[in-house]
Amino acid sequence: MRLAGNRKGNTMLEFAIGSSLLVMAFVGTFQFGYTFLQYNSLQNAVARGARYASLLPYDSTTSSPSAGFQTAVKNMVLYGSKTTGTSPALPGLTTTNVNLTVTFTNGVPSAMRVSISGYAINSIFATSTLTNKPQITYTYQGLWQPI
Repeated sequence: MRLAGNRKGNTMLEFAIGSSLLVMAFVGTFQFGYTFLQYNSLQNAVARGARYASLLPYDSTTSSPSAGFQTAVKNMVLYGSKTTGTSPALPGLTTTNVNLTVTFTNGVPSAMRVSISGYAINSIFATSTLTNKPQITYTYQGLWQPI
């Protein structure tokens, strides 16, 4: 009879269960927010590169861009500049992760698509590897100056 009325440990047990659920909810929210922030930074970098590619004079006669054009666009995605910088938009992002696809219509460039592949976003509990995401396509508005 005396054990049924004793409630000394109930509060501590309720706090342990409740706080562990609350901590898991906070960690999950942080992980989602961090992954979203990294993806948003990639989206902005890709948009910057695609816009730059759509305005840069295109100097190739085929859908394969010249090395200089491709390097300038990749540097714009990575560093925000057409030249090589010191720190990329995101840690671990390299030029091998940036893809540039040029679309030709009726023998002239009509669109520039920039995407990211093979980049891993490391969160607390999971790693998300991106394949052709994010990707942005801009209509080509620059001058076509084939060599």
